[in-house]
Amino acid sequence: MSSMIDKAISTLQSGNLVALPTETVYGLAAVINQPKAIEKIFTTKQRPFFDPLIVHVSSIEMARLTTTDWSPLAHALAEKFWPGPLTLVLPKSHQVQDVITSGLESVAIRMPRHPMALEVISKLGIPVAAPSANKFGKTSPTEASHVHTEFKEDQVLILDGGPCEVGLESTVLLIKRGTDAFELAILRAGQVTKSDIDQALKDKAIQYRFIEAVSKKESPGHMKHHYMPAIPLVIVSQPMSESAIKETLQARLAELPDEVESVQIVKPKSIDLIKELSFSNDPAVAARELYAKMREGAGSGAQALYFYRKASHTGEKWEAFNDRISKAASLII
Repeated sequence: MSSMIDKAISTLQSGNLVALPTETVYGLAAVINQPKAIEKIFTTKQRPFFDPLIVHVSSIEMARLTTTDWSPLAHALAEKFWPGPLTLVLPKSHQVQDVITSGLESVAIRMPRHPMALEVISKLGIPVAAPSANKFGKTSPTEASHVHTEFKEDQVLILDGGPCEVGLESTVLLIKRGTDAFELAILRAGQVTKSDIDQALKDKAIQYRFIEAVSKKESPGHMKHHYMPAIPLVIVSQPMSESAIKETLQARLAELPDEVESVQIVKPKSIDLIKELSFSNDPAVAARELYAKMREGAGSGAQALYFYRKASHTGEKWEAFNDRISKAASLII
């Protein structure tokens, strides 16, 4: 295993890309001090340059160097949730290239909870920037085999760290200084919830409040293309038989989009076969299953996928799952 870690480090140092396992999804990594390597992330993924990347660190000390404002609040949250699926959006330092932040003055930072990713970053001694390791418009990868389907071997070195433990991208939390208190906004839902953040800060002498009026464009992963499968996914919001779903979908084919955010969707001419996506009743397990089942369903030969949203799929712990599957959906019936 150490030989693969060493190979990953030398690959990154030479300006090439490595698919790193994390607890959320596999990330397509390049070191942050090599602008050409960072650009290679965008061109290899075919990702637009206006979609910012997350910077991954292996320690709080490393995180401090990427921001001009490592506040007591940021420190308290990092101590509680790192390594783990919480990304903090803070004012960026000069160490962070504009291409990483898509020209924004803020940077998204997190410490992944996977021993291989942490070892690589720690031994490099410098953070890496890493979006999900898939082509633009494809479902995020939660296993090394998913990354293999996306890229050629000469494009990306893939470090196989097994299936991802969490399976959905991190919570992204914006932290801003207000006049009398810190202002927080969840830009992307993930495993770490608002209640978790409140609980972590309740005994701290830190004034803060959650705000809603912020631009989601400050967040990596705000676009629908991060989540949509290659064939239409329909959310069914009322009890219906499979034949009724198929008939409804056939009648509403014209409503299915040809593309979303410049990504082409495989729009069927007719509906002969549909496949249900079913998940665990445990929101943490359902999150872990989501992307793999979407990928499997898209390759099953069906013309469309459907998910029956039950009344039990509600509450704060389901927010991240519901966010991703709603963004992945082409139609709700």
